[in-house]
Amino acid sequence: MFEIVLFPIDRSRQAAETAGWALKLSQQHGSRLVVLSVVEPGQDDPEAVAALLEQARSRFQEQGVQAEVIEREGKPAFVICDVADEINADVIVMGTRGLTLEADEAPSTASRVIQLAPCPVMVVP
Repeated sequence: MFEIVLFPIDRSRQAAETAGWALKLSQQHGSRLVVLSVVEPGQDDPEAVAALLEQARSRFQEQGVQAEVIEREGKPAFVICDVADEINADVIVMGTRGLTLEADEAPSTASRVIQLAPCPVMVVP
């Protein structure tokens, strides 16, 4: 059912916890797993992002899933949806909040992705 799973990741605890859901879904459906990190200009350390992607790839590989990694620059919600469209993702798996969400900030990246996504979005609380 889900041939391609897109998993946007940042350095938040929420993203680390959501990784298990992306892994489980990929394993159950024999899906291609694509891990995406979006670098916001002036806000993210490119070396830290590269290390995060490599760590994610290694974690998934230890569980028997070959994950592809993509790093892009831009506004997270828009880039996530653009990549989902480019790779023909069947589902996006993401957490409800990442590093940039403040208590009074609205809307969140997750809510923007839900509005703009070209495919279903699985949001993990």
